[in-house]
Amino acid sequence: MLERSLEHLIPKLSAGYPGVALVGPRQSGKTTLAKKIWPSHRYVTLESLDWREQARTDPRGLLRDLGDNVILDEIQRVPEIFNFLQEWLDEGNHHAVLTGSEQFLLMQGVSQTLAGRVAHFELQPLGWSERMGVPRREPWQALRGELAGSKPTESTAEILHRGLYPRIHDKQLNAHRWLDDYVRTYVERDVRSLSQVADLAQFSLMLRLLATQSGSLLNQATLATQVGVSIPTVRRWIAILETSGIVFLLQPHHANLGKRLIKSPKPYFVDSGLLCLLLGIRDPSHLVSHPMRGHVFENFVVSEFRKLFFHNGLRPSLYFWRDSNGLEIDLLAEEGADLLPIEIKSTATWRTDLASSIKKWLQLAGRPDEPGLVVYDGDDVHQGTSSIKTAPWWRLL
Repeated sequence: MLERSLEHLIPKLSAGYPGVALVGPRQSGKTTLAKKIWPSHRYVTLESLDWREQARTDPRGLLRDLGDNVILDEIQRVPEIFNFLQEWLDEGNHHAVLTGSEQFLLMQGVSQTLAGRVAHFELQPLGWSERMGVPRREPWQALRGELAGSKPTESTAEILHRGLYPRIHDKQLNAHRWLDDYVRTYVERDVRSLSQVADLAQFSLMLRLLATQSGSLLNQATLATQVGVSIPTVRRWIAILETSGIVFLLQPHHANLGKRLIKSPKPYFVDSGLLCLLLGIRDPSHLVSHPMRGHVFENFVVSEFRKLFFHNGLRPSLYFWRDSNGLEIDLLAEEGADLLPIEIKSTATWRTDLASSIKKWLQLAGRPDEPGLVVYDGDDVHQGTSSIKTAPWWRLL
């Protein structure tokens, strides 16, 4: 089993808390990680009908019978149990690990009844550094252009197409087949449990159409027209996808710089392999010349930077910036009052104009000599006398 960055951080950062909440997308490795960190805890999954029924009808008795230390998997299936968990944890000498795939439902229960008692962590699918066994990378190491890692033996197209869900790599599974099953399971079970979706076929169509907007400004009106539903319905369905950790919305940064700004978010998928599946890219060779290749590459890089935050126990401080004239920065990383502009280019050929948008943005921001970063698909690092570094993605992530 591949080592996860949070494996050593969670015990350290959660010391003193009687509970830990570990959330994230399905199949990101939450249960495996929880069992590895706390091997002596009693494990109970509320996916099981028997355990779920007992949790609903006799939650106090269930907690009493499980002992002092327990892992409660998919706890959002029984939200009624949160009130009893509060009482149980306050008794002392108890420790509970709560895992769930539907982040909003789980964290709502935590925030309402278990505030101050539970440390919160979010586990995403494998980060690239985890996949390669590179020592834990902190997000600002990568964002500032500190280099690590070695050139992968697989092509970038193969890496993007396969994605980074742990089970695919642990079991050496056929990625396309596994991801297809993943989508079917998600649509048929999780969507039904989260919301009353009248037509699963329409929801599936919206999911695939949303994939074509990856890395672009979200256009809910277009999706509604193409699927044949209302804009509020599209908005609700996208919220379901966010809640389940399938997609995330990158928000625009509010820095004005004297320009009228775009306010729509940009959708990205948590995993590039999943995005390829939804785009109908069945083979890595098809990705090389696919019109969405640049978007898939950008999706991969943005998702990897985001994972670096979560897998260091941090909340991502990532945005994009775009004005009404079309000047855009793919990523703005915010650290206090500092903003670091990042451009993502799928080309393998370095050119001086790869950094042109960053230079324009730095001029607008009145900080022309401050650093920026270009992430590309080449092999070499370029900087020279410029404050803007261009580096291969695999040297950063």
